[in-house]
Amino acid sequence: MAANSEFYLARAAQSAKEASEAVLDNVRDRCLRSEKAWQAMADRTVYAEKERDKKNQVKIALGSLPLPIQA
Repeated sequence: MAANSEFYLARAAQSAKEASEAVLDNVRDRCLRSEKAWQAMADRTVYAEKERDKKNQVKIALGSLPLPIQA
């Protein structure tokens, strides 16, 4: 199962919340590192999603990919 950017962003937000609620410094630091890692994964996924959409638009324009079905 491939995770999407929304999943990673939600995890980053949860880690930030946990960091703000942490009492111990080491726990807060761990949560902040976790937030940074989740945000990096979200950023990479957003970039990949945008690039995939661009490639699909080019394929549609060239006629090598069928048009998406509109519901």
